[in-house]
Amino acid sequence: MISHNQTIAIVGATGAVGREALSILESRGHPAHKIIALASSRSAGTFLPYGDARLVVRELTHDAFAGVQVALFCATSDIAKLYANDALAAGALVVDNSSAFRADPRVPLVVPEINADAIGSHRLIANPNCSTIIMLLALQPLHERFGVSRIVVSTYQAVSGAGASAMDELREQAGSVLKGGTAKPKVFREQTAFNVFSHNASVNLETGLNGEEAKMISESRKIWGLPHLSISPTCVRVPVFRAHTQAIVVELGAPASLAAVRNAYQQAAGVRVIDDRAVNDFPTPLKATGRDEILVGRLREDPGEPAGAARRFCLLVAGDQLRKGAALNAIQIADVVAAAKREVA
Repeated sequence: MISHNQTIAIVGATGAVGREALSILESRGHPAHKIIALASSRSAGTFLPYGDARLVVRELTHDAFAGVQVALFCATSDIAKLYANDALAAGALVVDNSSAFRADPRVPLVVPEINADAIGSHRLIANPNCSTIIMLLALQPLHERFGVSRIVVSTYQAVSGAGASAMDELREQAGSVLKGGTAKPKVFREQTAFNVFSHNASVNLETGLNGEEAKMISESRKIWGLPHLSISPTCVRVPVFRAHTQAIVVELGAPASLAAVRNAYQQAAGVRVIDDRAVNDFPTPLKATGRDEILVGRLREDPGEPAGAARRFCLLVAGDQLRKGAALNAIQIADVVAAAKREVA
């Protein structure tokens, strides 16, 4: 765990991921005077609640990282590219939540439960896309036990993945429609309330993949070290405030029984199984909200596979994309680095 003596800067502290990072650090008892909340000039001088204290938001500038040991970037790629080097020059460990450095072969892309050893001596570490984290953490126990050769995944992504303004839009549209009014899209091209639509990331005209789908493919291959892993994602937005859901069909590297697949999850780190067929109790975004673990359920052999020796299995997954999908994963990366330093000392 990050030492309470270390000063942590949260870049983008007023955003959804930044606020989640602050909430996690507060729950851990990290001292308020060891937190620096950074945001744009528009937010500078405002206050953020932090336990019994209040944090004064400071303007993000190139010299804002003096005395900082850990810098958690919870802002856009443009912001990361502009300021990450300043934090590194000041001697800070930098963990970036944006896509700015994920594809850079020199920068490790890390989910601590999966590939913490990739961190090594690096001081700039990229946090994967939230959908990638949720999917790979759910599949890691199967990957370790049987290997994975192919993944087909459909995501049902909460609007909070697009920020606080998207959540506000869902509230406003739902209220308007329920009162007999109309929904006026602003953040998204499509109506959000009572609707499901293709993920708002831009679509590659040649491949047909949107940006979210392309990230899931490239990032999964990098994290698992499988450059030719077959992944077929379809990403959509749903009118849910928080936590993403995924329906996954995974093809294993070796045949397995359903019992063996269930057994693989018994000691899995960062995963909780909710799979009670008798009462139809399975993962949902509401159950996943605020939880550190990724929820896994609806475990079953793919219909048509030989019973007891199937390669394809189906599962339903839900995870809090602001927490384990972003802020918590970033903090856990910093925890790994802190623990490694203590071992060396």
